[in-house]
Formats: sequence, structure tokens, C-alpha cells
Amino acid sequence: MAVKTNLIRGELSCHPKGYGFVTPDEGGEDIFINSRNFNGAMHGDKVLVRVTGHGRHRGKMEGRIIRSVERAHKTIVGRFEKGKGKGIGIVIPSDERILHEVIIPPKEITPHVLPSAKQSIGGLEGKIVVAEITRWPTENMDPLGRVVEIIGEPDDPEVEIEVIVRKYSLPHRFPHDTILEAKGLSQEVAETDIADRIDLRKKITVTIDGETAKDFDDAVSIEKTNSGYKLWVSIADVAHYVKEGSCLDKEAYKRGTSVYFPDRCVPMLPETLSNGICSLNPHVNRLTLTAEMDFDHHGHITHARFYESAIRSAERLTYTKVKDILANPHSPNVRDRYSHLLEDLKLMEELCLKLRQKRMERGSIDFDLPEPQIIIDIEGKVEDIVKSERNIAHQIIEEFMLAANQAAAVYVTGKGLPFLYRVHEEPDEESIFEFKEFIRNFGYHLKGKKPTPKILQELLSEVEGKSEEKLINHILLRSMKQAKYSEKNTGHFGLAFEYYTHFTSPIRRYPDLIVHRILKRIIKGKYSGKDKEHWEKILPETAVHTSQRERNAMEAEREIADLKKTQFMSDKIGEVYTGFITGVVSFGLFIELEEYCVEGLVHVTDMKDDYYTFMEKEHSLIGERSKKRHRIGDKIKVKIAGVNIERRQINMVLVEERKGKRFRQ
Repeated sequence: MAVKTNLIRGELSCHPKGYGFVTPDEGGEDIFINSRNFNGAMHGDKVLVRVTGHGRHRGKMEGRIIRSVERAHKTIVGRFEKGKGKGIGIVIPSDERILHEVIIPPKEITPHVLPSAKQSIGGLEGKIVVAEITRWPTENMDPLGRVVEIIGEPDDPEVEIEVIVRKYSLPHRFPHDTILEAKGLSQEVAETDIADRIDLRKKITVTIDGETAKDFDDAVSIEKTNSGYKLWVSIADVAHYVKEGSCLDKEAYKRGTSVYFPDRCVPMLPETLSNGICSLNPHVNRLTLTAEMDFDHHGHITHARFYESAIRSAERLTYTKVKDILANPHSPNVRDRYSHLLEDLKLMEELCLKLRQKRMERGSIDFDLPEPQIIIDIEGKVEDIVKSERNIAHQIIEEFMLAANQAAAVYVTGKGLPFLYRVHEEPDEESIFEFKEFIRNFGYHLKGKKPTPKILQELLSEVEGKSEEKLINHILLRSMKQAKYSEKNTGHFGLAFEYYTHFTSPIRRYPDLIVHRILKRIIKGKYSGKDKEHWEKILPETAVHTSQRERNAMEAEREIADLKKTQFMSDKIGEVYTGFITGVVSFGLFIELEEYCVEGLVHVTDMKDDYYTFMEKEHSLIGERSKKRHRIGDKIKVKIAGVNIERRQINMVLVEERKGKRFRQ
């Protein structure tokens, strides 16, 4: 029907400023929606939109929403406030992308929320509540709703987490039938399960993960051969336990991915699987799917095969522990405790460095952007924010997982069968043009209209160790498109891989589980015409859904991190820090503190020493009288002026050094 009436179906994403974009289900350019053209649609709705022409928003197609065909929100989480009429309340959505306030008529407080008839609606004022929508918005009217749940006070840390979980529709409680199905699985591997598998239990195999990890997807083993190296990457055989169409499978598909917060995880699978029978815990038998890969002395892959296997991890190693073992091989602690692993770890390091060198030579883009690590104390409060370390142990696992993912994609593609790829499209011309303009301010240049990954990686190598390194990494990353899942192989631009997939994390990513199912049918020799039809039918929808769930999880993780950062800075008002200008906009400067990975805003109205003009192409603000220039990348001193936890905002003011005084605002 959408085709016949010249309508496009897609998902609406709203911006807090009142406009939005519709991303077409069938791909293609996003359609800009002016605030006057929503026609009652809300953020996240599946809508039908009619293109009306090209608008002023960066030349994008502009359209009008005809109607919502699938509503994203049956309930809204937000702050309850008194309305203008007698007994009327309103719920102000916590998600700023939901542009409508929900009107609560006097009688729409359900009895179990306020059981006492005498209790005033004013008792809800300021509290975070859940409102069920009873009438959808129209072009001229806000939605109506009723309060069905009181979550609590807005400044309660647990309430704040709960709001974000609900805001992003993260299913944080497993349905009863899913829990029962998980409990019905044995927590031990029977010998009969191993009978038809390749037994790798006598091979020295280890897991290497972060200190707080509990779900171990992958384990590695290595040997030196006459022609080079043999590497085994064994991945938890989740598909053995989570059968297609089961309750566990349906819930895993719905979630799409595990979501990681600083102090907790919203897992894709119940803990009896994710931390239990599927997790490659040390000293116990586990069922796995193994990629066995041969490399020559230079790190070129010469052969790969895949098979069902059984392993018994010898050790649960951490990144820090592996780094220490390799850095201090002769220390008594290493000699006494890890001597049986030392040679294997050295061999892993040797192969890792060769794989990394080959990847860099091909032009794989390697962003050196340390992530903030938020340290939580036993009371759930933020104790510190530090820059996470990326050491040789991280690189070992990264290179081995990349190799296994690539080998799996090459293996299935070579058979001409339907598959789920991890793809990354090249950046568009406009983004690259803006990036070229930006780096020209620092004296750098890129060759050609469409730079290759190799050219971009050469630039990152050129800026390595310089003051602008982090900034240029950030801006280039922003210029890139987001990687996604697709049934069509278009390659991975950032990695410079022709074929790539996700194979190594089926405990926490649904696409990996799909890849395992396809691989298992092939290696068992059971792949049929029906299988081909089945995967051709479901892979396009699976790719779109899992890509959306991944983006949703990333946004939730980012917001939790922003919340924790603002909470951490709330008692630091008045303190002075050194930072770097990471963004320049017409309304001010974004500053990232050097000591913490925390970003705040210096609003232009607080820059009282001059009237500043925004120079977009130069990424700078220039003082009209003083000609003082504040440019992206500049080092600067700031004072924390205020923190708004609800809006996740940290406000700063500039601090200038003056003779005779240490600082002057």
C-alpha cells in the first residue's frame, strides 16, 4: 500500500529541539520532518511519510508524516507535575525526544497507585511515574494518559537507573516461561554431549577478559608450527542450548544484545546461561564452536576450518594479569603461578603483533580513543573516573577475534550461501569534505575526493603523539558512518575487510548466534534448500532489528555514563581543571577535562570579556574586540560552575591566567 500511494515506511527519530528524521525501512536517505509535519507521531513510531521536496536542512529530503502505523510507546516514564486545570496533572517525559507532555485527567490515577481515595493528586508532584497512554496525540492535541506506577523520587540513584532502563525499553526482567526454560538446562556438560565433537580439553586454552567480566564468550589456544602458527579461537556454543523458536531464543531476539552499565548488566540471556553453562569458566568442560586457523611466519592466514568442539579452560586470565606476565616473565610470582602459560602467551603476543602489522598495512583504521572507566564503590556511588588502559593483552584478543570473525565470513561467503554480515559503509562526500576542512587548520591534507582507509590510517599515524591527536581521532570517528548488520555484503570500510561478520560473542550478541546456527548446519553437512529459503527470508529483518537494538543499547549505555559523570562532578562546583576544547558551536565551547573523561559546556553568555562570533569552518569562536580565538583542540582552564543531573549537563566558565594572580575568571 505504501508503494501504491507513493508513501515511504520508516522509523521516526525526534530531536529535543522539535524536528525529526524518518529512516526508511528499505534503506536510503533519511527524510527530514519539520515540527509542523509530525501529525501526532511520536519518537520511535513506525510511520508512513510522503516526501514533499528538498528542505533547508542540509539539502535533505523533507516530508510530512501521514500516519503512525505502529506505536513505539504504550507507556511514558516521566516527572509528574500539576497541570493548569483543577485536578489535572501532566507527565513530562524523561526522554527529551518524546516531544509531547502527557495530560492526566483528574480520575486517571489507578486505585493501586493511590489506594486511598482521600490521597491528593498533589502527593505525586515531582515524583517519577509511569503513564499509560489512553489517547494518542493528534496534530493539535497532546496525548491523554493515566498513571499506573510510581517509580520514586528523581534524585534516587536507583530510580535514575530505572528511568533509563525504561526510557530505552530495555527488557530487564525475563518472562516466566523463559526462566523456566533456562532452569531446565543442565549446568554440567555430559560426556554424551562431547561424543561427536573434536575434543580440545587437553589443549592449553585460556580466557582473557576484563577484571569484572562474568560471561566468557571466547577462549584461545596457540601452537608454533613448521610453517608458522596454529590458532584456535573457541566460542561458547550458545546455539546448542538456545534452540531457534524457543522461549529463550525469542527473548534473546527481542533484546538483541546485552547492555552494560558501570555497576550492572542487562543480559541478553538469563544468568544460568550467560554466567553459567554457556560461560567458558575455568576448570570445567564446556561446549564450543572453534575456528582453527593456520598462519604463515608473516601472519598471513593460509587455512581455516570450523567445527563443534569441547574445551576445558586452564585459566581465567585478565588483561592486567596477562600484561604483567609478559612484562615480568622472570618474577617469582609469574614463575611459580603461570610458568605453564608463559610460552603460549609469548607466542600469542608474537602472532598478535604480526596480525596487527598486516591489518595496518591494508589500511585498517585504528582509533586510539581511551574509554572512560567509571569506578563504583560498594554503595553504588561513583568513586572515580579513569581512562581505561589498552595494553598488549587487549590487542591479543582484539586481533584474534578479528581474525576469527573475518575467517567465518570468508568461509560462508565462499559457499555462496545467505549470511549475516557486519558492514561499514564508506563516509559520504560531505563528511569527508568537512573533515578535510577541519584538519587543514592543523596543516594536514588528505589525497583524493574519496580517501581510502589506508590514507586515513596514515593520517592518524602522522598525528600520533601530537597535541591534536585525540581531537583528530574524535572528529574522524564522528565523520564515519555507523557499522551495522546486513544480509548484503558491502565490506567493512573501517577495518578495510572485504568480508566480515560477528562470530565471537553469542552470549551477548544475537547476530553471533545467527552466524553460529548457519555455520553449524554447514559443518554438519545438513544445509539444505529449505535452510537457504529460511535464511533468505529472515536475515533482512534480523539485520535491521539487531542493528536498531545495538544503537538503542549504545544510547542507553552513553546516558548512564553521562548520568554517573554528572553525579561525580556534582560536589566539585568551584574547582578548577585543565581541559581541551572538543567542540565549538554558536552557543559555546565543549570542554573535556584532562583529569577525567568528562565533558562540559562553557556557554557563550558566560564569556563576558568580549562578544564572540562563531566561525563554523574554522571551528572557533573569535572575540570581536580582542580578536581572541578559542579553537577546537586548544588547551584551556575552566571552573565547574554548575551541574544539572536531570539534564546530564556540566556547566563551566573559563579561567584565565594573569600576572600577579594565579587565576582570574
